[in-house]
Amino acid sequence: MRRLAATLLFVLAGFPALAAGPSLTPAQEARAVAIGNQLRCLVCQNESVEESNASLAADIRRIIRQQVAAGRTNHEIMQWMTARYGDFIRLDPPFNRLTLLLWSVPVIAPLAGVGIALLAARGRSTEPAALSDAEKARLAELLE
Repeated sequence: MRRLAATLLFVLAGFPALAAGPSLTPAQEARAVAIGNQLRCLVCQNESVEESNASLAADIRRIIRQQVAAGRTNHEIMQWMTARYGDFIRLDPPFNRLTLLLWSVPVIAPLAGVGIALLAARGRSTEPAALSDAEKARLAELLE
């Protein structure tokens, strides 16, 4: 019975190491961190996967490290992540027809603002209309 308990304890003690992911060389870890810094946390949305404390970000970091340990290139890992989560996962999404609006808004918005301001200025006359005789009489009456 003791032997069974010791074996069970030994096996269970190894599970946290398996959950942490594969052990990487310093160069592989640097690659994994660089890839993680290019990916958006899908929970936080304004943080990279490496900066986020969300459990989903931890899962993505683990997947990145597994793929780095498996020998996949950075490009292959990014393609896998994009295929699984879409272009939204990338902090710097690629320029294509689906992201055309996203990339063009910083140019279109200021131009639209200038156009609207010009149209508003054009519609206004610079001098107020002259008062009619009835309005002048009413104004003189009010001022007395």
